[in-house]
Amino acid sequence: MGLMAGKTALIFGVANRNSIAWGIAQRLQEEGARIGISYASAALLKRVQPLAESIGCDFIEPCDVTDDRQIEAVFQKAQERFGTIDTLVHSLAYAPREDLAGRMVDVSRDGFQQTLAISAYSLIALTRAALPLMPAGGSIISMTYYAAEKVIPRYNAMAIAKASLELITKYLAADLGSQQIRVNAISAGAIKTLAAAGIPGFRDMLRFTQQAVPLRSLVHQREVGDAALFLASDLSRQVTGEILHVDAGYHVLGSTITDEMMAQLKS
Repeated sequence: MGLMAGKTALIFGVANRNSIAWGIAQRLQEEGARIGISYASAALLKRVQPLAESIGCDFIEPCDVTDDRQIEAVFQKAQERFGTIDTLVHSLAYAPREDLAGRMVDVSRDGFQQTLAISAYSLIALTRAALPLMPAGGSIISMTYYAAEKVIPRYNAMAIAKASLELITKYLAADLGSQQIRVNAISAGAIKTLAAAGIPGFRDMLRFTQQAVPLRSLVHQREVGDAALFLASDLSRQVTGEILHVDAGYHVLGSTITDEMMAQLKS
């Protein structure tokens, strides 16, 4: 019996095989979960459908999370298909490219609002829609990043959205604990995903990160999936309001200049 045997997980944000959401879907399914998948736009279906079919998932629904009617429709279909769900995964982030490059002072009002709506407020909207499907409690998990805590160049509007997401996580945890619903976030290290590809200089960031982190390795989607499995399963039954770092130790560093880098500078 797997850790998720008899449980159902509804996962928002699968875009392709490099998505963090896909790594999570795979791990939960491997441990026995029944999976439902939602993707952001019709253009992604040709990538998402073969992935879903590969794990036996036939619940594949589009959802623009800025539209409450679409959110309601997805959860209505989920209720009709599954009855209840045990896990909700929010793996959604978007910012206009022009609001990632350059300086924070140049972030546009419209871009800022759009980034927060898709990347942060949507957690509230999805949670509200999920509550009727979680009468016996469950787990809600979202994806964040260290730019919510410290300045990371070129994250700008997305950094603000992630900071908001983390605080939303804590408030939802406080609100929903009496209903035995746990709300946590995973702060994943730099991973090459469709969303990350929009960040200028991201390839250079990956190379630097691998040299700097204590474990000297990049994080893989499946490793984030392992952490999500812990948070989704009964192993985390007393864990809520937590920001779990899965970043090879990057968040503990006060300086990211390693001994190896210093030696190179001296040579």
